[in-house]
Amino acid sequence: MPVIRHADSRQTTTPNAVMTTHASPTQGGSALAVWRVEMAAGAAGPQHSFDGEQVWTALAGGATVELDGATVAVHPGDTVVMPVGVQRRVLADAAAGFTAVVAAPAGARASVPGGEPVLPAWIA
Repeated sequence: MPVIRHADSRQTTTPNAVMTTHASPTQGGSALAVWRVEMAAGAAGPQHSFDGEQVWTALAGGATVELDGATVAVHPGDTVVMPVGVQRRVLADAAAGFTAVVAAPAGARASVPGGEPVLPAWIA
């Protein structure tokens, strides 16, 4: 039984957030990647899509999620299911920031509009 100790979790810092990988193919998992997203107050991720479904559960703070042309506010305890291929963007609350745990298929690739798909480090 693989156990990934907190001290062994991989952290990836982007201009928008810090992702802490809890499980992925390079960290004990084979079919599922699980990571924590921590966004500072007012941070905004880029508009992009994924070739795998993502499930985001808000843990702290709040965010506005733009998903396939709709906008919804999320708060701790809310879960957002982001379908395959749908454009999305997450904007952290301007005062409180945003923390969530996310699950997606291992190896899911992200694409910005007009860009080539890439495998984010936190999913690898």
